[in-house]
Amino acid sequence: MSFIVAIDGPAGTGKGTITEALTKKWKFDNIDTGATYRCVAAAMLKEKIGLEELDKIKELLERIEIKFEKQGEKELVFLNGEDVTEKIRSKEVSNFVSPVSSIKEVRFKMVELQRKLAEGKNIIMEGRDIGTYVFPNADIKIYMDADVEVRAKRRFKQNQEKGIEMTYEEVLQNIVARDENDKKKEIGALKQAEDAIYLDTTNLSVEENIKAVEDIILARMPEEVKKNLPQNREVKSKEQKKEEKTKKELRKEAKLKKQEQRAYAIRPETKWKQFERKWIKKLLAGVYHFLFKLEIKGEPIPEEGAYIICANHINYWDAVGLVVNTKRKVYFMAKEDLFHHRFLNWIAHVFDVIPIKRGTQDLEGMKRALKVLNNGELLGLFPEGTRKGIAKSGKLKNGAAFMALRTGVPVIPCGIQGNFKPFTKVILNFGKPLDFGKVKTPEKEQLENASKQIMESIIMLTNEKI
Repeated sequence: MSFIVAIDGPAGTGKGTITEALTKKWKFDNIDTGATYRCVAAAMLKEKIGLEELDKIKELLERIEIKFEKQGEKELVFLNGEDVTEKIRSKEVSNFVSPVSSIKEVRFKMVELQRKLAEGKNIIMEGRDIGTYVFPNADIKIYMDADVEVRAKRRFKQNQEKGIEMTYEEVLQNIVARDENDKKKEIGALKQAEDAIYLDTTNLSVEENIKAVEDIILARMPEEVKKNLPQNREVKSKEQKKEEKTKKELRKEAKLKKQEQRAYAIRPETKWKQFERKWIKKLLAGVYHFLFKLEIKGEPIPEEGAYIICANHINYWDAVGLVVNTKRKVYFMAKEDLFHHRFLNWIAHVFDVIPIKRGTQDLEGMKRALKVLNNGELLGLFPEGTRKGIAKSGKLKNGAAFMALRTGVPVIPCGIQGNFKPFTKVILNFGKPLDFGKVKTPEKEQLENASKQIMESIIMLTNEKI
């Protein structure tokens, strides 16, 4: 479907300015019919073809190529691949274009081009015979007029803005001559279509002129076209975005819920799971020793009993090193985000990693961690709560201290040394267990003191020269 508005009238009535303003506002296409004739005139002047040389004009029309191209807010005119946007507005072309447009062959060729350019588009087109000849079936026709002196002043001002050197008298003379010539044309003469709306713009400002034409068009515009205007699309778009946002949020919530369920699901301890853990542990331990020339120093980890292993967190590989290079099974605590990745989720469930939601009191995670300790097993965690927490001057987490005090389980500090660059040395330096005793309801000061002592031991082991 196409919607065509034809605006006719003599030069200087403001039809070009209005067409440009409304096409920008409504995102309509604008075919500058005058520019097409100016291109032919410019081409004839360049090749020095006279008005009477019909054979040469016909040959020129067969090979001439006129294109319109938008660059930002500006529409450029190209003639045979050359940008002639300014050139076709020159004094020389302006004096030559009217007689050129009177040539039947030129007229037929340009109308054919204009109709082709308008196919399937919403168009506001201006000229002198758009509603009478080019698009006689246009949806809306408007004929604009104004006193000749007012029109000359407008055109003179436009020329000044574009740097075109013409005196006011020359512009006035040019417009008067052009009016006479346009009205006497055998084909496409300047006249008002019978069904066109007449608009006198003599006493209208540019803004008033635009508003008047806009009101005329909107009053007669089909609803199907009107609802797709930018301002209406924007309202519709906002409603659609709101609805899409709601749907997106619901999908996101459903996805997060599914990921959470997957993270907190407990995989039963089967023979197959034990087999997977055994061989993955061997494989990762081998890779670890090969990549980082691992050395384990310090105090040996007791073969029995519940302990909390606390280490500094400097790289993703440090948790892997603690788990796969410890003979006993270590139940490590890790952020829940880890389980969102399918492969890491599988590995985490093989090694019974305990998910923890950061920044929340994750009761489910705490219950699992306490159960591990009550069963006399090893629990691993990072008091920093994040990688390079010490370097970032981050606040220590009291989780390890809370569980140590609540259960009376000793804490084994571990200082991890190395930068984890391939083929460099990494050292796991274990210290003596720290026993804080058992406190049923630890107070804030007790938690902070225990956390501080744990972190100081880790730092000492990290800095210890071995």
